[in-house]
Amino acid sequence: MKILRKATLYFTFISLFFFLSCGTKNVLDAGALKSDLSAKSIIAKHYQNELDFETLSGRIKIDYSDGENTQGTTVSIRIKKDETIWMSAPLSVVKVLITPTRVSFYNKLDNTYFDGDFSYLNSLLGTDLDFKMVQNLLLGQAVFDLTSQSYYAASVANNYQLKPEKQSALFKTLFLLEPTYFKMSLQQISQPIKNRLLSINYKNYQTVEGKILPNEIEINAVDATHKNRIEIEYNSVEFNKGVNFPYSIPDGYKQVEIK
Repeated sequence: MKILRKATLYFTFISLFFFLSCGTKNVLDAGALKSDLSAKSIIAKHYQNELDFETLSGRIKIDYSDGENTQGTTVSIRIKKDETIWMSAPLSVVKVLITPTRVSFYNKLDNTYFDGDFSYLNSLLGTDLDFKMVQNLLLGQAVFDLTSQSYYAASVANNYQLKPEKQSALFKTLFLLEPTYFKMSLQQISQPIKNRLLSINYKNYQTVEGKILPNEIEINAVDATHKNRIEIEYNSVEFNKGVNFPYSIPDGYKQVEIK
């Protein structure tokens, strides 16, 4: 149960979500590269194909490994775009609520809870994230604003590669975009000084109700002493249905301290 708790919480705060199998999926084939596209054109097409929806609901299959133990589970997910991300493990053993100003969870396995800002999430990842970045990570969008600086463009392994012309002194980024819908194929955020790497690999995409969203994602978080891997498969999802977000921290639970 300890591993189940760790897998559910870590996944929740490193990337978060989607859905169990229901019917046949329409997994998309890889497209063809156009070698003459500029970085500005690639970035423009990425944002032109941003997923447009009001609400999303479904379930997601998660496989987690910390190098010593592995665990699989399924969680329910609900999203109201730009406002709320909600997750519930089986039997509501763990629940999570994320808004632009709040990160909160409680865990019935050990009667603990956290209710605060993004500092808990950032302490887990070693990377400063906000609500928009977490949401984008789940949907195959760039976690950083690609229009805020200039990039070099190249063709690498049937993907478009974007690297900043000037890398930050604190962290380095790398983006690979698939050539059909210009969604993310790989996002990497590294902090060489601290020996940290967060890598999000989008293995393929699927169409649901005419919308393009990730099908399988692999997330690796690595530092000098640990490596955590989370594999996600989205198999069932609905858009623009009525959703609610039941959430109440039980009385008597102990607050999780940020170290």
